[in-house]
This record gives sequence, C-alpha cells and structure tokens, in this order.
Amino acid sequence: MSQDQNRAAGGGVERPRSRALHVYAVFTVVATLLLITAGGLVTSTGSGLAVPDWPLSYGMVFPPMVGGILYEHGHRMVAATIGILTIVLAVWLARSEPRRSVRRLGYLALAAVVTQGLLGGLTVLLLLPTAVSMAHACVAQAFFCLLVTIAVVTSPAWERAGARARGAGDGVSPQLQAMAIATTAAIYGQLILGALTRHTKAGYAITDFPLANGQLIPDLSLPLVAIQFVHRLGALVVATLIVATAVRAARERRALGGTATAAFLLLLGAAAQILLGAVTVMTRLAVVPATAHVTTGAAILGLSLLFTLMSHRRARLAVTNARSAAPTLVGRTATT
Repeated sequence: MSQDQNRAAGGGVERPRSRALHVYAVFTVVATLLLITAGGLVTSTGSGLAVPDWPLSYGMVFPPMVGGILYEHGHRMVAATIGILTIVLAVWLARSEPRRSVRRLGYLALAAVVTQGLLGGLTVLLLLPTAVSMAHACVAQAFFCLLVTIAVVTSPAWERAGARARGAGDGVSPQLQAMAIATTAAIYGQLILGALTRHTKAGYAITDFPLANGQLIPDLSLPLVAIQFVHRLGALVVATLIVATAVRAARERRALGGTATAAFLLLLGAAAQILLGAVTVMTRLAVVPATAHVTTGAAILGLSLLFTLMSHRRARLAVTNARSAAPTLVGRTATT
C-alpha cells in the first residue's frame, strides 16, 4: 500500500510532518531571496558581461574577485549553492513526505533551478538578449514561489490551520480567496514588468516622480517611456488589490486567525516598495535602492502567496467539514 493510500485508509488523518524539513525549506527560501538580491546587484551594477564565458569564469572555477567579476561570479556561486540546497530538498521530500503533491513540488523546484541555471548561462553566452533575460527573470520568480509553497505546506501552521478548519463553523469567503489569488497573480506580473523595465534600460526613460517627465501621462509613443509608465500603472493596480485584500482580511479576521497578519504585512511591504521605486527613479537607478526594490518585490510576492495558500487551506477544510457534517445532521433529523 502506498503512502497516499495509507493516509486515505487512516480516514484522512495526516501523520506529523518533520519540523526539520520545514526549517530547511524556510532556510532555502531565505537563501533564494539572497540569490534574487545577488541577481539584482548584477543588473544594477551592469556586471552581466563582466565574465564572458560559462560555466567557468575566465576558464577558472574561482577567478580574481575584482570589479564586476565580484558581482557576476558571486551571483554564480550563490546560484550553485541554491542548486545544491534544492537537490537536497527534493531528495528529502521524496524520501520522507507522504503527500504525493508535495513530493512533486520538490521535483518541479529541482527542474526549475536547473532551467534557471541554463538560462543564466545562455544569457551570458548570447550577450544579454532581452528575451532570454526575461525568461531568466520569469523562471526565477516561479522557482521562488515553488519554494515558498513547499515551506508553507510543510509548516506546523499548515497543520494547525487544517485542525482549526475541521472544527470551525466558519471559513474564509470565496471572495477573499479570489482577491488573494488575483493579488498574487498581479504581483507576479508586476515583477515581470519590472524585469522588462530593468533589462531594456527603460528605468532611465522617466526621471521624475510622481509625475512622468513633468506630465501626468507622458509621451507613450516612445517605447521605453511606455514600458516604465505601464510598470507604474501596474504598481497602482497591485497597491489597490493589496489594500482591498487587507480590508477584506480585517473583516474575516476570525476565520483567518493568524493568517490575517500576512495581509497587513503586505500593506507595509507595498508602501516600502512604492517608496523604493520612487527613490530608484529619482536617483537614476542607484545601486542600493534599485537592488532593494528587486528584493522587496520578491518578498512581497512570497508573502502574498503565503496568505493565498493559508486562506485557501482554511476555506477548503471548512467546506469539507460542513459537507461531512451534513449527513450527520440529516440523520439526526430523521431519527427525531
């Protein structure tokens, strides 16, 4: 009998997860956020071609760490470390995780990190083509989301949410679930727009804030101006969705429990991100604010995904509990 069949035979009762596995997954998420920061530094410092070959660096495993090589080769070293961490995570999940879906997340994360490494190599060998750089950015955020998901579903909070939902009479509304999904999707899209802005150098096309080249709506016939302006509009959409989600979460705080805190942290993250975006524009893409803007964006995406997963968990199990209770109520009614 398989692990999944064993779980089914046990009436859907999940055996205790490994706390060490969860801690390791969280560590991998944090390390990957540092990798995203390192990647941001490469772009912010213009060091993408500081090392012209791949997978070696000037034919060496460890070249002199001077100038742009420090950022580019340092990024490669961090990426290699994340690759090793992901291999360990995937093997650990395969050997100890009873849920097939979670084991598959480990395999997907492994495939994503390999793909990301290959795209990074192609980016260098093909001299930073925008299409490949954009694919590199898209896979990076998707990989990060996979790791966040693994960390969430292996957490004690995930199990506690399940126990609470099974015993609770109320659950998270479908409206809040839809808003959370829309917010997470919008943040992901906004990060891709941000990557397009960075890799096309559109960040230099508008140099003032909150106006755009002194206008409310700039000349959109200029492609780079249009790209940055659309990115600004995307920020407005994301901020609106985050505020709406937080307001709804406040109304459903009883059903959400501790998960509601994530929605309020999203508000703080959004405010910080807008401020960083403004400083990045006004300092003409200074390295520190530009890189912090990249890191904060990824952190917001991870936080929004955490909120989405946890709210869905509470809602789904509450519905399951209501359905399982329905036959019992019918039977009692018939008996009386």
